Amino acid sequence: MNLLFFIFSLSGGGAERVTVNLANHWAAKGWRITIVTLAPVAQDAYALHPSIVRVSLSMAASSKTVTEGLSRNLKRVRALRRTLLDIRPDIAIGMMGSACVTLALASRGLTNIAPIGSIHIHPPAFPTKFVWSALQSLAFGQLSSVAALTQATAAWLRANTRARRIDVIPNPILWPVPESDPGIEPSTVCKPDRKMLLAAGRLDPQKGFDLLIPAFAGLADKNPDWDLVILGEGAGRERLQAEISARGLESRVFLPGWAGNVAAWYARAQLYVMSSRFEGFPLTLAEAMAHGLPAISFDCDTGPRDIIRSGVDGFLIPPENVPALTEGLDRLMGDDGLRSTIASAAKQARDRFSMESVARMWENMFDEFLSPKVGQQA
Repeated sequence: MNLLFFIFSLSGGGAERVTVNLANHWAAKGWRITIVTLAPVAQDAYALHPSIVRVSLSMAASSKTVTEGLSRNLKRVRALRRTLLDIRPDIAIGMMGSACVTLALASRGLTNIAPIGSIHIHPPAFPTKFVWSALQSLAFGQLSSVAALTQATAAWLRANTRARRIDVIPNPILWPVPESDPGIEPSTVCKPDRKMLLAAGRLDPQKGFDLLIPAFAGLADKNPDWDLVILGEGAGRERLQAEISARGLESRVFLPGWAGNVAAWYARAQLYVMSSRFEGFPLTLAEAMAHGLPAISFDCDTGPRDIIRSGVDGFLIPPENVPALTEGLDRLMGDDGLRSTIASAAKQARDRFSMESVARMWENMFDEFLSPKVGQQA
């Protein structure tokens, strides 16, 4: 199999991590794998299998005007098309919406390449202007398939785009999560005798940490042996730190930054919380559960409800409802037995979303697009 991934960058992020995990899995099976990005290789945050061919088009610059944007995107389409003609992959996968559109345009007329799109966020969460929506709808119709993470997203794509085929394939998880730099030792942030409530993600409004901090503040006095740790980095750091300081929680709520050794944090924590306003299919939630962490999450449109079986291996609560989040956290933080029971069931995520089972779903789809002349290398 000759497989190409196209994505904006390999900097930190869920879709980027999924791309690398799938690429490494198939490279280890002997497949020929190429990863193409617009951003430079210097921004890569994840280690790649040594056999993977890494290509940067060095065309990640943003545009200030519509005309400039159109010119840049046409150049990106041409550059990707040249790369496709050079590598001649059997399958090319565009990771995320803009990459899907670029791939659809770049692969037009290349009959020996099956272009596939992979959508990693529920589109209604990111409303777009009419022109872009129309272009995306048309572009999806040029793809052999569009892969959605959830049934809800698949239903939206069927109703709002011209996609000819839609496959529902969740994100795979690795257990345990491989380590990368930078590594942060949990004991340097949260003392060994403290219980840890863990959250992780970009420090921006999507992740709802501005809702989580008030929820924790509402139960901090009742649960004096617990601390909140939010792993991640982003433009919202200053605002969140100000919120922590305003509530006098500097010794109870910590923002240590991006940690490449997140598995060590899953192992150290007693409870995982997701406060997102919207999600696609949150890797950190599935990973935390696979590591045996009970979890609680807002029931946003897609993602958490596709992972958590509420009342079995975690709890789902009304979206953006801070009092409900406070109540749910208080219940779990105060009941060691309940956390233990839920944690046992949470570990089933290891099998439910294993790399082997999810990769097989992709491979079954690939098989349908390969000509009889193309064989997979095991």
